[in-house]
Parts: sequence; C-alpha cells; structure tokens
Amino acid sequence: MNNVTNINKKNYTVAAVILAGGLIIAALLLSSTWRYVSRSNVTITVTGSVSRDIKSDFAKWSGMFSAESSSLKEAYSKLQENNKTVTAYLISKGFPQDKISLSSINTQTQYVTNAQGNLTNEITGYRLSQNVSIESNDVDKIDKLSREATELINEGIEINSFPPEFLYTKTGDLKIELVGLAAQDAKQRADQIAKSTGNSIGEVRSSKMGVIQITPKNSTEISDYGMNDVSSIDKTMTVVVNMSFSID
Repeated sequence: MNNVTNINKKNYTVAAVILAGGLIIAALLLSSTWRYVSRSNVTITVTGSVSRDIKSDFAKWSGMFSAESSSLKEAYSKLQENNKTVTAYLISKGFPQDKISLSSINTQTQYVTNAQGNLTNEITGYRLSQNVSIESNDVDKIDKLSREATELINEGIEINSFPPEFLYTKTGDLKIELVGLAAQDAKQRADQIAKSTGNSIGEVRSSKMGVIQITPKNSTEISDYGMNDVSSIDKTMTVVVNMSFSID
C-alpha cells in the first residue's frame, strides 16, 4: 500500500508541475500577444508638404471704354470710332484681331439732378460703354498691356484698364506629382520621429490630402479653404498630405 501511495503522490506532483508549467507558458503567450495587439494599435500621425514655384502660362486682360453725348445716335457714333481706335491700338501691340473680344454695348441714360440732389425725369444725355478683352499664353505681353493701355487716354479715349488674371493651366498634372512627393515627405517625418524613440513605422493606416494653396511667390498667405491666386505671374503651389502609420 505504501508503494502505491508513493506512486500516486509522485504522479500528482508531476501533474501539478506540468499544469503549472502550462499555465506559465500560457501566461507568457497571452502577455506576448497582448503586447503585440496593444502595440499594433499605436499609430503616429504626421503632415507632409511640398512646394513648387510655377509661372503662369495663360493670362486674360480686360478693359472698358465709353463715349457720351446729348444724342443717343451721336454717342453711338463716338463709341464706334473709339472701338476702331482701341482695336487698332491692340493690334499695334502685337495681338491678332481674332483674339480681341468685344462685348455688347451698355447704354446708360443720364438725367438732370434737382437742387435737392434727386434725379428728375429730364434726360441730359446718354453714356455708352463697351468691354474689350484679350486672352493669351504670352503672359508677359498681357502684363505689359495692362499697364500701358491707359495710353489711349492721350487719343481721347476714356478707358479703364482692369487688373489682368494670370493662370497656370497644368495644375492637375502637377498636383499628382506633388501629392506623391508630399507623401514621401510625410513618411520621412514619421520615420525620423519613430527612430528617435527606438521604434520603426509600419503600414499606412490612413491618408488624406489637404487643400491646395496657389499663392504669389514668396507670399506667406494661406487659407483653410485653399487659394488660387490669379493676381501674379510667378506663383508657388503647395500640397499637404496628412498620414497615419502603425508602429512596429
């Protein structure tokens, strides 16, 4: 009986040791798994950006000239003469006639003002005006025209020269290139931050492109809704990408 009892005790002891060992191993595995799962939920979010200087490749200039007279017929005749003068001037500046656009004529009736400063029903004359515009890929020529068009005043033409608009027409193609470069910048930033803490980045968890800023060159102005400057020939296009990476 004593031998049987001793054998049973040994069996229980072995079983207990095996069970304890199994529990320890299971605990270690669970701990390792938890650390992995917990670590895989940690992400790092960074912003990458890239800028590129560009030059406008398309421009539009517009102006308005007018004529007035006490007679509607005479005012129209004067405007027609002004039309010819303006067109000849633009052609002399190197713009083909088929690129010169003229709007319909706007007619404004002018009335007598009484002593109280109020308009009466008595007509004093008519003022006719017409818009003229030119579109061209020669942005420098348009820029020069916008500053010189008032020379027509010397020829008796009452003209207003409006600020030209300068555009970059290849924005779509450039955006694709800059988005890729901004993503690379974001990855480099995330990698540097992770390495500084003894870690490394893993897969991309999320990415989102920010608004595009097209601003005058050397300008620091930005907008939450993005910008598309049309006032300057030389511009800077900036693309921003927000990205999140897992931590390995």
